Amino acid sequence: MQNQPTFVLVHGAFANSFSFAPLQAELALLGHRSVAVDLPGHGFEATYPAPYQAPQDLDALAGEPGGIKGVTLADNAARVIGVLERAKENGPTVLVSHSRGGITATAVANARPELVDRLVYVSAWCPVDLDVNDYYAQPEMAGVDPGAFAASLVGNPAELGLLRVNFRTADPAALAAFKQAFAADLTDDEFRTFLNTFQPDENLDVGTSTDRAQAATWGRVPRTYVRLADDASIPPAMQDRLIREGDALTPGNRFDVRTVEGSHLRWLVHPAPAARVLADLAALVPTGA
Repeated sequence: MQNQPTFVLVHGAFANSFSFAPLQAELALLGHRSVAVDLPGHGFEATYPAPYQAPQDLDALAGEPGGIKGVTLADNAARVIGVLERAKENGPTVLVSHSRGGITATAVANARPELVDRLVYVSAWCPVDLDVNDYYAQPEMAGVDPGAFAASLVGNPAELGLLRVNFRTADPAALAAFKQAFAADLTDDEFRTFLNTFQPDENLDVGTSTDRAQAATWGRVPRTYVRLADDASIPPAMQDRLIREGDALTPGNRFDVRTVEGSHLRWLVHPAPAARVLADLAALVPTGA
């Protein structure tokens, strides 16, 4: 497999490398090499305070410190860059990001475009004209209720220095909100199984205007946007806006656009269609890259 592309997979908020296991299995069966990255404070670096276990003590959980406090977007990018440097020793790389992971992938391509032979955003944030938080005020996000998860927030983010969500809640309203946003087309068992892979804490740094896509670096990397047609978390209208903004920034290097049916999380639970798309993209990467 020397000189064949390595897929480097970057997860979204509250997620970790574990969620990519079904996709990696499918890619392997198609003959492709991949590595899933745990961003700092994720995976086995995550904090699961004792009050998060059952029976839960939410009052105590609200004050428990979390190891992800102080982790920055620059830290995330450095972690991915380190993986890409090692993967590049074996041939070209395809950097695949999902959801909030797109912010990290964009920062990586801004800093080290020579390490990435193709960028792939799967319903992922790719900030171009605005900072990520500002996109939430745009018309394309009008149907997304940012307060839908308020009942599941634990503690004060400003005091904790992180965002903490109780994904182990049994509140029917909270669970319904989670499912509607992320996984309306999964069974209840599939949804709850995925929810139990989430970790409670996420860092607060989503970047600034200096972390938006830069034409001189990010803009020279071949790129693909995989639209998730039924995503209620980053709606197709917002995905299309990000594509348009990227194309306007570098009209000579436009997004290759693909579409996969399903919600924000379905492609990770039922990965065969997305794996086939990625396998097709691997064929576009010169093996001598």
